[in-house]
Amino acid sequence: MKFWTPVLFFLVASLCLAPAVLAVEQSPAPPVLQELVAEALANNPDLQAARDRWELFGHKVAAARTLDDPMLGVAFSNYPIDSFQADQTAMTGNEIKLSQNFPFPGKLAAKGNQAEEQARWYQSVYEDSKLLLAQKVKDAYYRLYFQDRAIAVNEENLDILENFVSLTKTRYEVGTGLQQDLLKAQVAQSQLIDRQLTLRQQRSSVLAEINRLLARPAAQPLGTVSELAMTPVEVDPAALLERAREHRPMFASFESLIERFASQRKLAKLDYLPNFNLWASYRFRDDGLPDRGTDFVSAGFGINLPLWQEKRSEAVAEADSGLRMARRQLEDFSNQLGASIQDIYAQLEKNRDLVQLFATGIIPQAQQSFDASLAAYQVGKVEFLSLLDSLMSLYRYQLDYQRAVSDYQRNVAKLEAATGVTLSGTAALQNPSTDRMKP
Repeated sequence: MKFWTPVLFFLVASLCLAPAVLAVEQSPAPPVLQELVAEALANNPDLQAARDRWELFGHKVAAARTLDDPMLGVAFSNYPIDSFQADQTAMTGNEIKLSQNFPFPGKLAAKGNQAEEQARWYQSVYEDSKLLLAQKVKDAYYRLYFQDRAIAVNEENLDILENFVSLTKTRYEVGTGLQQDLLKAQVAQSQLIDRQLTLRQQRSSVLAEINRLLARPAAQPLGTVSELAMTPVEVDPAALLERAREHRPMFASFESLIERFASQRKLAKLDYLPNFNLWASYRFRDDGLPDRGTDFVSAGFGINLPLWQEKRSEAVAEADSGLRMARRQLEDFSNQLGASIQDIYAQLEKNRDLVQLFATGIIPQAQQSFDASLAAYQVGKVEFLSLLDSLMSLYRYQLDYQRAVSDYQRNVAKLEAATGVTLSGTAALQNPSTDRMKP
């Protein structure tokens, strides 16, 4: 047994040095979440399109509140068809006419309010899109965190298995070990290599998603994500929903939509009333006429006759349907948001409890189990399979811990997007110790 003690000591010592070596090899600077979010808000083309759409409808407001263009007309009136002379009849002359249509008072204001509320709808949709984009960036960032931590944990355990393969191979060659132990170590090593390939592929996919959100080239590299600090959430779901009613832009969007249809209804009711047309004209007459061609001036007004009531009643009914639709959409959105907040909060609590459980219970216990198996294996009191099983169990718990941390922060990001408020404050993670026992 004295022969194997230095070998095992070397194995454990090499594992302790592995994290430091990995840290040196990380050349790209760790990404900063706030900077990634700011870059996405500045460069994301889909968000820019939402802003352009808001501006597009904003430019329609002034036009909706403006009168139609006046009409200028020219007429050559009352020329005799036999001579077409201007000095033969008293009514002959050349006329200039100017006219302007005026809607019934209140129509322009209602039309302008309708256009303004439509623009406000798209403004609030744009503001809400900013929240959702930030949530997508955060979600991808926290998934990238998990991939980086999973790769690091996997590499650490690969180093352990590589030493186990060397150890079991040496034991087998000198006749003190079993071939099945060597084969089991090699199979476990191959499985982790396969897992590492999958993890790296998944990281590339998440990286491509982040770059897409930031309008970067798909393959642009990003450094390893730093350790996370968990954001404490001390507010219950009911209070979060109340905050959402105050700060979530989509509530303002639906209020604008309701006001938009209210203005449409007002305009439809006003359409029962006539519009006006004012006009004035000036007729130039020939000086050779018996009355010396005194010019004429005329003025007048007219109104349209709103006789066809069916189309107007249908316009009012259309606006009423729009009002009911908007109010029910607002109610449904509020109900969906309340259910979503409740569900996200439940997931957040679960992941918070899992983080605590893994950090203070499962991982320390699994670490002790591995250390005990390693000590027992050194003196030949336990089989290699038991040692390998304790190692792989610890490996799985480490991954589950990092996944719970990632999922917790993803839940926080979803709550922030759902409520429109930032859940400030951080609490340091209680990282479980994974130091290996030295013989």
